[in-house]
Amino acid sequence: MPTHDLYTNNPGDSPWQVPASGAARFSWEYDEGRDRLLALYQKGKDKQWDGQTRIDWELEVDPHDPLGTPEESMSLYGTPYWAKLTDKDKGELRQHYASWQFSQFLHGEQGAMICAARIVESVPDMDAKFYSATQTMDEARHAEIYARFLHEKIGMVYPINDNLQSLLGDTLRDSRWDMPYLGMQVLIEGLALAAFGMIRDTTNKPLPKQILAYIMQDEARHVAFGRMALRDYYKQLTDAELREREEFVIEGCYLMRDRLRGVEVLENFGIPRAEAERISADSEFLQLFRRLLFSRIVPCVKDIGLWGKRLQQAYVDMGVFEMGDSNLDLLMAQDEEIAEQLDAERFAAEERERVAEVQEAIESGAGGV
Repeated sequence: MPTHDLYTNNPGDSPWQVPASGAARFSWEYDEGRDRLLALYQKGKDKQWDGQTRIDWELEVDPHDPLGTPEESMSLYGTPYWAKLTDKDKGELRQHYASWQFSQFLHGEQGAMICAARIVESVPDMDAKFYSATQTMDEARHAEIYARFLHEKIGMVYPINDNLQSLLGDTLRDSRWDMPYLGMQVLIEGLALAAFGMIRDTTNKPLPKQILAYIMQDEARHVAFGRMALRDYYKQLTDAELREREEFVIEGCYLMRDRLRGVEVLENFGIPRAEAERISADSEFLQLFRRLLFSRIVPCVKDIGLWGKRLQQAYVDMGVFEMGDSNLDLLMAQDEEIAEQLDAERFAAEERERVAEVQEAIESGAGGV
């Protein structure tokens, strides 16, 4: 079924055209590069995988409870609106929330694919071009997987959130070659990683857990790439140039924080926008959720050298300043381990099933003698 038939609201003009700016840069040096980045490029090649075969798409998903979402996590919980909902209504609300979340993941992955391709075009160093080429493939795979999950398992798609679209547009229109790194690798990918991780660690449904764990294994490399490239480059910039990029980060962080309210879902349940915004802002669960979403962004921004007073104050105002001391390397290592452990558990279970089938066949044959 065409995606346009599954949208809850009109997604707007397609294709969405963002005017490109900035130069395409060629390098004639093919033999030298940073060892760390070339090692990451090798890892990017080694870790390619096929979403059609690595993920068990035969697993069933209840579209009215795709993530095992507890009632307390939905923003309407505890409001007068909640008391009026039937069990059927609550199932539809879960479907809409899951569709909204995974739709934003899908649109973000398409944006990441385009930004990675832009980095291949505009970055001056060949080692970065090499790695970005592998990331472009990764992001295509992620978009393919999220699209399939929404089409086949949830049956509903939400348009791109206005704030995510605004940040993507700002990132792609900027002519400076480092801005796709900063906008996508640090802000959008960092926030997405935290959101993926919270759902991965709380869902009791095996298919979305697989999807998120395997995609996060890729994303851990992408954030590492952005950190390496920007940390090296930002050491060369003037204070004025650094402040410009900090202003971009501040604006982007406010946009990303305001993106994750799910107001569109409540509007589709007949709640006026102003009331939906108030409910989402007052939800204790969503307040905690929005703070935790910055667990990957704040330490990354600090690590690459953007840590001026104005930026620090913005994080204080958001209530996320203390996250700057988080161990980002440990979080990324855990993402890798979770995916590998999930693979090991799945393959062990499949081997046990195969052995049991063989044993059953042997016993059946023996009984016939």
